[in-house]
Amino acid sequence: MKFIMFPLIFLLIIVYAAMAVIIGDMAGVLDKVVITINLMSGAEWNLTGSTIFIVVGLFLLFIEILKATKIDSASMVNNGLSMGVFVIALVLFIVLPDYGNSTFFIITMMALLDAIAGFTITAVTARRDIGFG
Repeated sequence: MKFIMFPLIFLLIIVYAAMAVIIGDMAGVLDKVVITINLMSGAEWNLTGSTIFIVVGLFLLFIEILKATKIDSASMVNNGLSMGVFVIALVLFIVLPDYGNSTFFIITMMALLDAIAGFTITAVTARRDIGFG
């Protein structure tokens, strides 16, 4: 299977799930300050586990949107798998307590945006390439 077929947001969910199983207390992981950065303004910015998950997720979502501009069978498979990833994330968010928090909700919404953007961008790109309208 080509790498392009694999939804990258799923990697983030796998890392989150592994940490939830191994560590157990995701609330503690997400709220823990990883590093404090002193800004030029004098303010201190606390980088938490939650912030890291969200930033990595945004980066992966950007790559997924770039991948959606290709029109081939791998892209179509990726779009279908992205919808599956969203469904899995939604079920985890609703059913399991370690996943019922704002950070995982944002990850779930990234998976939804990946699925919707993938189908939409692929359709618009195909329409443009074929020359309809």
